Amino acid sequence: MPILTAAFLFLLQADSGAAPADTSAAPSLSHGPAALWEMLNNIGPVAMAVLALLLIASLYSWAVILGKMSLFGKATKESRRFIRAFRKATRLQEIAALATGYKFSPLAQVFEDVYETYIRQTGGLGPPRNLAPLERSAQTSASEAVTSLERRMTWLATIAATSPFVGLFGTVIGIIDAFHGLGTAGAATLRAVAPGISEALITTAAGLFVAVPAVVAYNQFTGRIRAFAAAIDDFCRELLNLLEEIPARSSLPSRNTEAELLREAERGLHQ
Repeated sequence: MPILTAAFLFLLQADSGAAPADTSAAPSLSHGPAALWEMLNNIGPVAMAVLALLLIASLYSWAVILGKMSLFGKATKESRRFIRAFRKATRLQEIAALATGYKFSPLAQVFEDVYETYIRQTGGLGPPRNLAPLERSAQTSASEAVTSLERRMTWLATIAATSPFVGLFGTVIGIIDAFHGLGTAGAATLRAVAPGISEALITTAAGLFVAVPAVVAYNQFTGRIRAFAAAIDDFCRELLNLLEEIPARSSLPSRNTEAELLREAERGLHQ
């Protein structure tokens, strides 16, 4: 950008030192949307290619942004419902039946994978013989869930980082063409190259227009993914603790057994 500043200062100095030109021959300048449309019609093929590339990048980034917003919204809502149902349920079979209805929840996905490992190990009855396979299954499932949430985030970061430079490339090419046109102009005045420079700056504005939403969305989504990762880790610990408590719960007498013991004791007293 210092090169562009020096070029503008040079043109201003040359314009102030040049002889007054015939204003009647000067082209009329448009303003507002008409001027923008006129500049778009006059840009060169390189700038047009840059604008087309930025348009494609913008459409793709917005598709990713809207898709992630919908996915994260569903994942958050279903995860809250699933964790409430998980803490209210008293049997793993009940939780497994509920988990199939929360396909967007990463917590439900983790539970299904861990429960599948538990079924293979115990057949669905009794305490787990070894918690190490369950822990590995929980870690693997948690990693897969976070990876699924991070899908296409690299493209969003790439668009956010490269769009300003792509737009700046179009601007540099346009300014080069504008200075090259000074050789055919009558004098090195700002009026001679201002239209070309203004047309070239459109690509820089377009690059910023594409990059700013992508940067904001990437930062917001990164924060939400970190929150999901922390929630998944907490749920994994809670689920493993629940599985580890199964032996202690199975060793305790059930309520029906306690009632039968009380009835037998009452019969013994009456005899």
